[in-house]
Amino acid sequence: MADRPIDPNTRLAAERNRLALERTMMAWVRTATSLIAFGFTLFQAFRYLSTTERLRQPFVSPQVFGIAMIAVGLIALLLGWIQHVQQLKALRAEFGPMPHSIAAVLAALVAALGVIAVLGVTLRL
Repeated sequence: MADRPIDPNTRLAAERNRLALERTMMAWVRTATSLIAFGFTLFQAFRYLSTTERLRQPFVSPQVFGIAMIAVGLIALLLGWIQHVQQLKALRAEFGPMPHSIAAVLAALVAALGVIAVLGVTLRL
């Protein structure tokens, strides 16, 4: 934007848009966390059942299904983060500096936990 100051109404509208981006990113984080947790829990439950009972051979192994669910969660998180960064960049280009995104930091932490979950399922920890 030009060097002229932004009026308060426009500044508040930009702040509302930034906060909406934060809420959207947090929704992606919640969705990804649910997928990652569901995949890991399902793997662990079937692993426990396979040691205590004799189960029929499943069409898709619990390990493959668990890794797939965790991978879908990580991909959803990555796509949400990419969208978040692009939208914040456009908002900053239009309205100037904005505070850093706490939701993006939380997304990185959840992604790290997702990678640990993939390793746990893959290495059968």
